[in-house]
Amino acid sequence: MSTVKRYAALDAMRGLTVAAMLFVNNAGDWSHVYPWLEHAAWHGCTPADFIFPFFLFILGASIAMSVDAQLSKGMDVVDVRKKILWRGLRLFMLGIALHLVAWALIDGRNFRLPGVLQRIGICYAVIACLITYVRQLSRQVLLCLVAMLAYWALLGWGGSYEPHLNLVDKVDTAVLGKLAYSFDVQTGLAQDPEGLLSTVMAMMSVLTGVWAGRAMRDGQLMQMLAGAAGLILLALIWSAYLPFNKQLWTSSFVCWTSAWAIVLLLGMHQLIDKQGWPSIGKSFGVNAIAVYAGAWVATCVLAWTGWASTIYQQIFVPALAKQTGEEFSSFAYAACFTLVFAALAFVMNKKGWRIVI
Repeated sequence: MSTVKRYAALDAMRGLTVAAMLFVNNAGDWSHVYPWLEHAAWHGCTPADFIFPFFLFILGASIAMSVDAQLSKGMDVVDVRKKILWRGLRLFMLGIALHLVAWALIDGRNFRLPGVLQRIGICYAVIACLITYVRQLSRQVLLCLVAMLAYWALLGWGGSYEPHLNLVDKVDTAVLGKLAYSFDVQTGLAQDPEGLLSTVMAMMSVLTGVWAGRAMRDGQLMQMLAGAAGLILLALIWSAYLPFNKQLWTSSFVCWTSAWAIVLLLGMHQLIDKQGWPSIGKSFGVNAIAVYAGAWVATCVLAWTGWASTIYQQIFVPALAKQTGEEFSSFAYAACFTLVFAALAFVMNKKGWRIVI
């Protein structure tokens, strides 16, 4: 391909995923949240647990489109890799900057080194560079399978899949310590959902997206469906021995979430790109990182000023809590927060403003 064809389904799926991120991260009252909007406490996979893997999957599909197009135009591979690494670094540093904002504005918030954007930046840089070295699909699939089996073996060698006893948490405790998402001063134990070792498996979620993106581009839709079915079967069998776990980003979790990401992308491709249905979520999708960053800063400012609590307690609770329950009022706050940024993203898209990090 000489140019990058933009698929509305990709933008729409990316946008809906970011909207879901904002929605689950901004409850009005964290003591009253519907169970399906919460992540699994440990083992298991709730609807909320699909959101980040779906974003990484879409990242992989987008990588396939852009990197293949650049190489097919005859761009020097060294220059392509430099661009990839520079963008990965920008994403990582933006994540650091957002965590510094949270540390500065939110009382009791410790600075955290890993994070969502940091993981996205690392996964982007590694996988995008990888496919400039390993071009053949068969080798990419083999690499993915070997990595997932090796990770399973490492977790087994670590001796447990339970909190703080597993190898992932042990590595994060030893290396990250106080810089992790959670750190117990008394025990010295740390834990991070975007930790070091689990990021390797997050890369495999991106790699499955690379395959799906190429298959969609090349019209191999039945192969996508067959791949999703195979991954579902593999995930169900594997989960009997290695549970679905987002915190550990287990190999079975990669297969399970990637399979449903393929199904969703295939369905949206058929409806939006093939049949011309409205690409709901596209406005979010074309400015996904900018919207995510803006929402993060807004959340920090609302917490710092106390406006978040004031708005929720004085508007949403009186209007909704008694009639519909506190879970719904908390839900409504998150929905309104998300809709504000949906409106901003819509205006940006209408004016042709695209912020590329």
